Amino acid sequence: MTRNDVPAYPVGLLLAGRRVVVLGGGQVAQRRLPSLVAAGADVVLVSPSATASVEAMAEAGEIRWERRGYQPGDLAEAWYAVVATDDPQVNAAASAEAEQRRVWCVRSDDADAATAWTPATGRSEGVTVAVLTGSDPRRSAAVRDAVVEGLRDGTLAAPHHRARTPFVALVGGGPGDPDLITVRGRRLLTEADVVIADRLGPRDLLDELPPHVEVIDAAKIPYGRAMAQEAINTALIEHAKAGRSVVRLKGGDPFVFGRGMEEVQALAKAGIACTVVPGISSSISVPEVVGIPVTHRGVAHEFTVVSGHVAPDDPSSLVDWAAVARLRGTLVLMMAVERIGEIARTLVAYGRDADTPVAIVQEGTTAAQRRVDATLATVARTVAAEGVRPPAVIVIGDVVSLDSGNRG
Repeated sequence: MTRNDVPAYPVGLLLAGRRVVVLGGGQVAQRRLPSLVAAGADVVLVSPSATASVEAMAEAGEIRWERRGYQPGDLAEAWYAVVATDDPQVNAAASAEAEQRRVWCVRSDDADAATAWTPATGRSEGVTVAVLTGSDPRRSAAVRDAVVEGLRDGTLAAPHHRARTPFVALVGGGPGDPDLITVRGRRLLTEADVVIADRLGPRDLLDELPPHVEVIDAAKIPYGRAMAQEAINTALIEHAKAGRSVVRLKGGDPFVFGRGMEEVQALAKAGIACTVVPGISSSISVPEVVGIPVTHRGVAHEFTVVSGHVAPDDPSSLVDWAAVARLRGTLVLMMAVERIGEIARTLVAYGRDADTPVAIVQEGTTAAQRRVDATLATVARTVAAEGVRPPAVIVIGDVVSLDSGNRG
């Protein structure tokens, strides 16, 4: 039996403040250095050259870079070494020095000659998953990915065996497609006792919740029933004070026309801490999935997101429509379907070209998604003729005419 027929002994190295030497500044170093820095290691890079990303780490002071080739003695006082130059003879010499000095050494070019292997590693909320399969790194990575994904989305049961502190989290669920919620948001959903959910959040995820989870419908259906904001605030506070873990699941991002700050302030007033988890805003993502970039080189150097829930001439409007009309970039309107005629006329009256392209994307990222195109001059008639209903994102500007080959 050879040495490499014996399974490796798994161990977690505590490298904080300890010298680690990395030889070679190429792609291997670029992949390994961030984890070593995150572990708090005192990293010394020895290499005459480095990739741009590695060089940036040195310039930021995250690592020390000695711009030269390997020399005998470089591994003195090291606890761990990564040997990854493109010269096999240098790698062999450094590996021999590591053996002599009893420094655990990883070799990128010859795993069999190394004294340590780098596992495929992933992390999920305080848990580190490290997988070794000997000479099959792709299998290691595949197993690692499956375990980490299971921990993140809750499909791999890993209950807490110590008392878990209840939490309140304001989670942005993204534009509607359940796959577009953040990893952290999805994990918090799996740990919730109560979920207070908006209509525009990723509704399909509610089906995956365990039976004991209480789901409260906070749907704010346009022109229909709505759970008053005060009632939502009260529900958040009452469930939190009862010691339950509460997730407030909102569509898009909580702070982009989502009244998220009102909920955070209400909780703070009641003495309750709240974690805010950002979400993918539909103002950017919905145009993107139908092939519209909100910015594009030579076309739009800016984009502006405006709420259209009140008409331009409404005294409560906070929008300077004259200034908006003068902008040359992309204009994204949220909650504007009902008032798009008034908004379009106002923009034209303040100088925006009536032939400016407009795209209306209804139910973006969901199975009901559709795109309707018009101009500022025709958008009101088009919306009425096509029967467009909320939720919809309206994009105004030359970017609408760009052809990506993907129109949803």
